[in-house]
Amino acid sequence: MKAPPRLQSLIEEGLIDTVVRQLMSGKEAMVFVVRNGDHTLCAKIYKEANNRSFRQAVDYTENRKVKNSRSARAMAKGSKFGRQEQEAAWQSAEVDALYRLAAAGVRVPQPYNFHDGVLLMELVTDTHGDAAPRLNDVSFTPEDARTHHATLVAEVVRMLCAGVVHGDLSEFNILLAHLPGVDGQAGHDGPVIIDLPQAVDAAGNNHAQRMLLRDVANLREFFGQYAPELRRTQYGPEIWSLYQSGLLSNETPLTGRYAPEHVDVDMQAVLREIDDARDEDAARRLRMAAG
Repeated sequence: MKAPPRLQSLIEEGLIDTVVRQLMSGKEAMVFVVRNGDHTLCAKIYKEANNRSFRQAVDYTENRKVKNSRSARAMAKGSKFGRQEQEAAWQSAEVDALYRLAAAGVRVPQPYNFHDGVLLMELVTDTHGDAAPRLNDVSFTPEDARTHHATLVAEVVRMLCAGVVHGDLSEFNILLAHLPGVDGQAGHDGPVIIDLPQAVDAAGNNHAQRMLLRDVANLREFFGQYAPELRRTQYGPEIWSLYQSGLLSNETPLTGRYAPEHVDVDMQAVLREIDDARDEDAARRLRMAAG
């Protein structure tokens, strides 16, 4: 097919040879299957801000840093240059997250290059070599639902241990891929997590806890359609509690159960604090009146 204008510069730079077909068009990007020599890749073209239905909500962009102080000042002022820099920072967030998570062993597409607002990455495929389907396009047996749910909960933990919360994880941005075998072992089907421009830093974003709980709840509700007992699990609160306590690692055993700690309140002590505050306020008023 004829290369879209946004991909023409990648052809001129020798990063890709041909464009095979459009794979999908989503709320934030268009994705194409491309060729580079003998390799078939995926090219994700980010849409301009005014053409996206997804907005850079403050929940996602909170505490995102840029290294250039001039860019940071411009972004804070909201100038034209600042908006351009904010757009670039938003696009590079997915690139940074992919490299970070791939290095941590998380099942994400392998990134290869980022050029002129286009991300080149691995094309995730099924057993036939075609583009892998999303989870929402697949039906599961109860056994497969339990297996994939356990795998994805472990991936959420691995992401969190790498300091990242996906922020928008659901059956719509997880692919069911055919994963090749290692050391002569047979390959198998397994989930691969995609779409990470809204990923947040777990330690630096005040909304990270809420986002992680929502991510895990989305997994619970989706797979709970096929294995109803999963709907009774509480992996999200359990994972976050262990993370906050410094007890979470990739090997931490999880139970899916969580009972929030209830701290007994000393009502007598609370009432004494109220009385003391009331007496102090009365004394302050007397001093002011006397003065």
